Amino acid sequence: MTDIVHREAVYLWYYFSVQFEQIFRYWVMGMAMGSLVSVFFKDRIHNMFCHLGEKKLGTAGIVAASLLGIASPLCMYGTIPIAASFSKSGMRDDWLAAFMMSSVLLNPQLILYSAALGAAALTVRIIACFLCGIAAGVLIRLFYKDKPFFRFDSFDEPGNRDTDPNRLIRYLKNLWRNIRATGLYFIMGIALSAIFQRYVPADIVTNLFGDNKAFGVLMAATIGVPLYACGGGTIPLLQVWLYDGMSMGSAAAFMITGPATKITNLGAVKIVLGAGRFALYLGFVMCFSLLAGLVVNVII
Repeated sequence: MTDIVHREAVYLWYYFSVQFEQIFRYWVMGMAMGSLVSVFFKDRIHNMFCHLGEKKLGTAGIVAASLLGIASPLCMYGTIPIAASFSKSGMRDDWLAAFMMSSVLLNPQLILYSAALGAAALTVRIIACFLCGIAAGVLIRLFYKDKPFFRFDSFDEPGNRDTDPNRLIRYLKNLWRNIRATGLYFIMGIALSAIFQRYVPADIVTNLFGDNKAFGVLMAATIGVPLYACGGGTIPLLQVWLYDGMSMGSAAAFMITGPATKITNLGAVKIVLGAGRFALYLGFVMCFSLLAGLVVNVII
């Protein structure tokens, strides 16, 4: 019995160490880039979004808002108070929807994480999240043009924690907060992927998520709801699944529903939408993820 336990531990350590070596550098680069953007470029990005409100861009403003949402380093609980301040200054709801939707799906840090999945998956993730933000903005423009969609009454603009006068110390403090926030999920993700590689046959993944089947896209979108905890933590799992035969469309669906339905994000979204519009949000996320996955499978 002892020999069996020891052998299994050796196997698991092997899978863990190999994947850790493959992904660790992307996690480090993501930490460094995320803190760099947060400390030195966050205000500039948000000021650019504010200036959009001064221009008559129409639908083109939705595209710009989605791009700026991806560039923003804030999580949903940071994005919503910022969006509340934008709303109070007169920013249109369709632009806010595009900004918030793409912001919750992607940020500079997660882009670097996702590079570990390869160029194809990274490209799919960026384009899908960008288009999801645009779609959210367009739908709000079409169906809520003359009435408000968001309720920001309970949110105030957040305090800035990056205030140390020394720029290097300010950066290092932000970096340490990022490490504390994501480090455990990163290790847990690699541990789960090691267990997955050891005990789940590759043909199960191929049958469940591969072969460009619509069912695989639906399953990936569905498991993205309960499984997603942190962007860095799911990269190891996605890497294993893609290697074992997961279709790119299924991966795209997972990468949309996961962050969009992360439990902490849902709590914030529920507050600013209310029950009825919150249901619309969930329906939109599931429908867009399925559509995106099916389209990706046709293209790739």
